[in-house]
Amino acid sequence: MTYQVDVLNPKAIKLLQDLADLDLISITQNSEDDFLKVVNRLRKKASINPPSFDEITKEVELVRAKRYANKKG
Repeated sequence: MTYQVDVLNPKAIKLLQDLADLDLISITQNSEDDFLKVVNRLRKKASINPPSFDEITKEVELVRAKRYANKKG
């Protein structure tokens, strides 16, 4: 059985290590961060055909116009 544990207090690391020393649990560290995996995947896709500054500006203006129209009406 596997659980993922987020340690909130550094004292808990000592407790976990003590349990591992008693062979009650095993501790393995994940070598890759899931968040970094997503960021790297997005960067890789963006490098293929990144939007230009003008395209980004047009999209922002479009979203703002829609938002303003929704508030007005």
